[in-house]
Amino acid sequence: MDALITQLQRQFRDYTISLYQQGFLDDQFTELKKLQDDGSPDFVAEVLTLFFEDCVKLISNMARALDQTTGNVDYSKVGASVHQLKGSSSSVGAKRVKALCVSFKDYCDTQNFEGCVRCLQQVDIEYKTLKTKLQDLFNLEKQIIQAGGRVPQVDIN
Repeated sequence: MDALITQLQRQFRDYTISLYQQGFLDDQFTELKKLQDDGSPDFVAEVLTLFFEDCVKLISNMARALDQTTGNVDYSKVGASVHQLKGSSSSVGAKRVKALCVSFKDYCDTQNFEGCVRCLQQVDIEYKTLKTKLQDLFNLEKQIIQAGGRVPQVDIN
């Protein structure tokens, strides 16, 4: 059993480090993790669940605002949703989503329809990819705990 726990902890460390190295996460995620303790063991998962629910709503709002069948694109509505998504992605450490939002906002400001549509598609893909990767990370955490181990702290330098 100890060998299994050690293996799972190593996988957890390696996977966590890869998420930072690949640019999915930044230091804000580390800060978020520090707020989690035994009194609130699901804190990070709960915060991220809210973030991902927010992503769905905001992406849907942006898609509706960019829908040209209504005639005019409301770039101010798109920009407001992009700004909100940028803020929430920044607060949870979703580095790639935040970076895309910066470009997306520039396209909104210049009313570049093609750029906005491209960024919307990229944001949708990126948040879904991050969600899958974090679900894998949380599953590793659960496996470690179920095996009787402790989830290791991972220092990212």
